[in-house]
Amino acid sequence: MTISSVSTALASTMSSTSSTSSSSSSSSTTSSLSTTDFLQLIVTQLQNQNPLDPTDTTEFMNQLVSYASYDQQTAMNSNLSTLVTSMNSLLSANGIGYMGQTVEAKGDTATLADGQATWGYSLTSEASSVSITVKDQSGNTVYTGSGDTASGANTFTWDGTKTDGTTAADGDYTISVTATNASGASVLDYTTVIGKVTGVDSTSGTPQLIVGNTTIAMSNVVSIKS
Repeated sequence: MTISSVSTALASTMSSTSSTSSSSSSSSTTSSLSTTDFLQLIVTQLQNQNPLDPTDTTEFMNQLVSYASYDQQTAMNSNLSTLVTSMNSLLSANGIGYMGQTVEAKGDTATLADGQATWGYSLTSEASSVSITVKDQSGNTVYTGSGDTASGANTFTWDGTKTDGTTAADGDYTISVTATNASGASVLDYTTVIGKVTGVDSTSGTPQLIVGNTTIAMSNVVSIKS
């Protein structure tokens, strides 16, 4: 039996199944094959075989295996979807555990509030010089200065005073750090933001911690401050 004849048989079977379903319930439709459809398809295929050109035995067995595993695959997909939903719920529950905690997480944007914004940066080794730049949401540089040069974790707290002596408005600001050793090579590992978690946002499907006006992935949290 050729592929085209199988397709014709399949179409005929689906049409018959659709008609039966329509007569029993006008409010439901089907867009996939059920186990009954598969069995009907097998019978139809056998009935329509050309005795002079029968379906190849190996091909027919492959079809049977595919039909037999269909329901299992459908159930597996359903179970996986349920598992993903459960995992997201679990992650959201874990995120709630951060509520009220002060965390340090990889990132570069922090919120200036009540005259304070805090960042951190990690150096792979001691630096000979560390330069810190703070920019506003429009990308304008509002502060430049130097930072601690010790190897490992360092903290920088900004009180909102701009380089020109004026006071910056509350809002989000981004830090960039340049740290080099005596040879001029960069020793900066990463920058962090430090703040209190005030909420958990799960709208994207991946729970995010809300710190100030910014969101942080839980996977980026490096420490919880006491």
